[in-house]
Amino acid sequence: MSVEPWLREIDLGIHPALAQPIFAMQHVMEDLQHYTEDLTDEQIWFSPQGLTPLGFHLRHIACSTDRLTTYLRGGELSEEQIGQMKREKTPGPTRDELLKDIAAAFAEAESAFRSLYPDHFGAARFIGRKRIRTTAIALAIHIGEHAQRHAGQAITTCHILRLR
Repeated sequence: MSVEPWLREIDLGIHPALAQPIFAMQHVMEDLQHYTEDLTDEQIWFSPQGLTPLGFHLRHIACSTDRLTTYLRGGELSEEQIGQMKREKTPGPTRDELLKDIAAAFAEAESAFRSLYPDHFGAARFIGRKRIRTTAIALAIHIGEHAQRHAGQAITTCHILRLR
């Protein structure tokens, strides 16, 4: 692996606080491409030793990033997004399709980050039907953290799949 994204000294032209979740998403994408590279689509949806399938983690990274980005933009979830959430564990998409979905969700999240100005970091954002209050900057940072959490689980699952 090369140098991690946050150490590449890339000028993203964005506030440093928002650069961090972008770096996190870049790192997640690179890790997932690397660690899933030689797995079959059957392995992607296999549940090793009762663990959650790798496919769920990949789909969840894409779908949850999409949902969280909707909240970051101040929106409410659509019926389609709610339906996707309910189908995250349903086998289907290939590795390449899942990685493509993650890349698209990350691109949309980065676009949302770039539209967030520092004087709006503390602006209220609301999560879910219960409308749990947070701030725009907390939500942006959480998008990167959440993706990294599931990437870690995905990488561990990749290692377990290779042991079978």
